[in-house]
Amino acid sequence: MEVTNAQLAARRTKAVPRGVSTAHPIFAARAENAELWDVEGRRYIDFAGGIAVLNTGHRHPKVMAAVEEQLRRVTHTAFQVSAYEPYIALAERLNALAPVSGPAKTILFTTGAEAVENAVKIARAATGRSGVIAFAGGFHGRSMMTLGLTGKVAPYKKQFGPMPGDIYHVPFPVPDHSITVADCLRAIDFLFRADLAPERVAAIVIEPVQGEGGFYPAPTELMQELRRLCDRHGILFIVDEVQTGFARTGRMFAVEHSSVRPDLIAIAKSLAGGFPLSGVIGRAEIMDMVEPGGLGGTYAGNPVACAAALAVLDIIAEERLLERAEIIGASVKSRLQRIASRNDTVVITGIRGPGAMVGFDIVASRGTYEPDAAATRRVTEAALAEGLVLLSCGVFANAIRILVPLTVSDAVLDEGMDKLEAALKTARA
Repeated sequence: MEVTNAQLAARRTKAVPRGVSTAHPIFAARAENAELWDVEGRRYIDFAGGIAVLNTGHRHPKVMAAVEEQLRRVTHTAFQVSAYEPYIALAERLNALAPVSGPAKTILFTTGAEAVENAVKIARAATGRSGVIAFAGGFHGRSMMTLGLTGKVAPYKKQFGPMPGDIYHVPFPVPDHSITVADCLRAIDFLFRADLAPERVAAIVIEPVQGEGGFYPAPTELMQELRRLCDRHGILFIVDEVQTGFARTGRMFAVEHSSVRPDLIAIAKSLAGGFPLSGVIGRAEIMDMVEPGGLGGTYAGNPVACAAALAVLDIIAEERLLERAEIIGASVKSRLQRIASRNDTVVITGIRGPGAMVGFDIVASRGTYEPDAAATRRVTEAALAEGLVLLSCGVFANAIRILVPLTVSDAVLDEGMDKLEAALKTARA
């Protein structure tokens, strides 16, 4: 007997707490590259990519082959008990790719939140300081430390009581929100004078492109000024590349667009092509400041996930996914610009993003910036009805983000954009 989406939704309501939300009322049965099918056999084009996890697509054949081979060897020992070569091999590959100054080292974990939280731990150990500066609108995870770093209250921090101490937020530059780089730098200067001596700051943490905050790129001027600020005061510069890494923006790491060299890089999501894996890459002398036993995790750097990640790095190189991200992004943004000039869709503006990390805003009227969250919800609902999985984001819940796999064919990409255009029309009615 075949199961339906409605039947599974009813079972979910009884079995799973409502604190974990699901964007769409469908249940996936199978997937391939940039397409998925629900339990009722309906096909969808995937513009969400598992929230930036599937840069190499669903079930890439090379990833699956690497995983199957590793499954025949060993699936778990705990790296702290008995190490294994895939972990070492992956660390070597990542160290060679990382845009840090001098030799690098890598430690692996399981989730993006773990990666960010451990980057902060490493920074505190290396500097002997405790203060951390993050940015409004940023998202860094759902553990208590990363919730503290996250710059958005609802729904992430609501209900969970006091956040960890010694975390401070400053504005993130977004022209449409009337916040400039100068405003951000003035806020940091004010913070140093009012609340936090720079000599007490361990790290500044930033996403090179804000993810949940609305797909807003950090201006190059800001990244360079933050690097200078960190150098001046002995602060470590951490970039959160959890959503931006591994070819999404047309670079292996989005920070490379600014030519800034961070001290620590938090990675996850598309690192392992759908398998849970994360890590911190950093300058070797900083990474070695933590004493043995201070870092790790039972499942951290699982050998199956490491094998998948090694395959992902091969795919990015062999299939030229850095170049492919630029091609996809240019195509998507060109199509969106044409749509933005029309009068038969909801009003879209602020088309942006490096490479294939593309976002845009939905506003109430042309020529102004009045966020329209209700219309944005209608767009994602209409897209699903068209057969397109699409996600929103943003501090005002009015941004649409596109995270289509970089392995998508031109035909499927065009079909997906047709469905998006139809949804933008339907949502206007």
